[in-house]
Amino acid sequence: MSEVRFHGRGGQGVVTTSKILANAFGRIGQFGASFPMFGFERRGAPVTAFGRFSDKPVREKTQIYNPDVIVVLDPSQKSSEAVFNGLLPGGMMLLNDSEPTTDISHDNLVKIGVIDANKIALEEIGLPIPNTVIAGAFAKLTGMIDIGPVTQALDDYFQGSKLSANMVCAKRGFDEVNIIDL
Repeated sequence: MSEVRFHGRGGQGVVTTSKILANAFGRIGQFGASFPMFGFERRGAPVTAFGRFSDKPVREKTQIYNPDVIVVLDPSQKSSEAVFNGLLPGGMMLLNDSEPTTDISHDNLVKIGVIDANKIALEEIGLPIPNTVIAGAFAKLTGMIDIGPVTQALDDYFQGSKLSANMVCAKRGFDEVNIIDL
């Protein structure tokens, strides 16, 4: 089972990113579970979501304290101790950032994917909501799933021109993520 923790802010699509990926894993005959952790926060407040992906049914719906992968949609959180807390050895990080990242280090981190998902989202959908770009970049960084099931999963969240634009976002995320082996 792979465990992923998503960090961001309300309005960035943190929870939706986790849901899209869980849906995508289901489309390839695997299992995914997605669940958020937030209270009465509003747009802009910190949000954490969790995803578990496995070839066996996922029954555990608790917080993830020891993730294999951390996904950071809000670049201001990239150096937060809470983001790296519990990261397992061999861990990966996916970061939405406009700057190439060379200053991030953690003993358990072996690979970082960096993409300016806000810029791509603005270009394609006109809003700085990076969730679908991040979902595509996640597929490329981790190799856990291909981009096809990720774009197919978008059918459950978008329609018409929004679906088309978000499919382009996911594909660009997959194609444009910069992967750095540490």
